[in-house]
Amino acid sequence: MSSSATPIAQRTRAVLDRVRSACDQAHRDTDGVHVIAVSKTRSADEVRAAYEAGMRHFGENYLQDALPKVHALHDLAPQWHFIGRIQANKTRDIATHFDWVHTVDRLKVAKRLDAHRQGMGLPLNVLVQVNVDADADKAGVGTNAELDSLVQGIEALPNLALRGLMTILSSDTDPTTGFKALQAQFARLATHRGSDWNALSMGMSNDFETAIACGATHVRIGTAIFGPRETG
Repeated sequence: MSSSATPIAQRTRAVLDRVRSACDQAHRDTDGVHVIAVSKTRSADEVRAAYEAGMRHFGENYLQDALPKVHALHDLAPQWHFIGRIQANKTRDIATHFDWVHTVDRLKVAKRLDAHRQGMGLPLNVLVQVNVDADADKAGVGTNAELDSLVQGIEALPNLALRGLMTILSSDTDPTTGFKALQAQFARLATHRGSDWNALSMGMSNDFETAIACGATHVRIGTAIFGPRETG
């Protein structure tokens, strides 16, 4: 079977078609929306198949699962996004091996990422995670005061590039309501930010079209690209 006919390639094309359609409906340029293929628990071979099908951004939640893939795929040029909860003792490897971190919600973690990124040339792109629906099971800052304080703190760190905001909605939250709430925070903060403030990470396999309609620049899609995970 040719690489273009693999199930991952077929699903990738279908996802990209849906992204283009969602952008058309929202009167947005497709160049302004990046698909992050969520590759947590997937093999390096599956990631390679998605890369060959056109994916360039990959999201990982678990450092111990991600690092072998990062090393195995060193011959490619993917952008690696860390999208899981950050443990303070893992910040060195995250800062060293990833291009983006979407889940910064504490200044302590930001400072550790900054320190470990020193001397690497390019700054680490980071997003602040916002808990827009006050979900007790999710991380993220919850109030405007917490958000503003963390944004100001990150902007003082020379080895981090603050790019925008990210959220993970509760399954009980109406997607349009949740995504519009994050977009409103993004727009509020944009008044005092430069052109690098341009990333809004929200939406997954089941609601990314709604997220695009609400202004998402990065959508995190796993199952729709890689298929259901094996169980048992």
